[in-house]
Amino acid sequence: MTELTDDTFAEGVATGTVLVEFRADWCPPCRMLEPVLVEIDAERDDLTVVKLDTDRNPRTARDQRIMSAPTLQLYKDGELVAQVVGARPKIHLMAWLEPHL
Repeated sequence: MTELTDDTFAEGVATGTVLVEFRADWCPPCRMLEPVLVEIDAERDDLTVVKLDTDRNPRTARDQRIMSAPTLQLYKDGELVAQVVGARPKIHLMAWLEPHL
């Protein structure tokens, strides 16, 4: 999973369908969610999964109004199309993603 920063965020979500996990190292649900996201990223050619550490990248977290970790945002060609807050099992994440893929 690629890690975005304040400097690379806009470019990282600009093309294709991109799922961004806004996370923090201190966040246990984020650590639980990461292997699920890595698995989804490996399985789907039509989706890129990336992460952004909100502690190290406060500008993007502020601009995207991230209030809780983990927050997942789905972008299509730079446009935010869906958001969910909190860790979810893979089956629930795929059901949430499917209408947008």
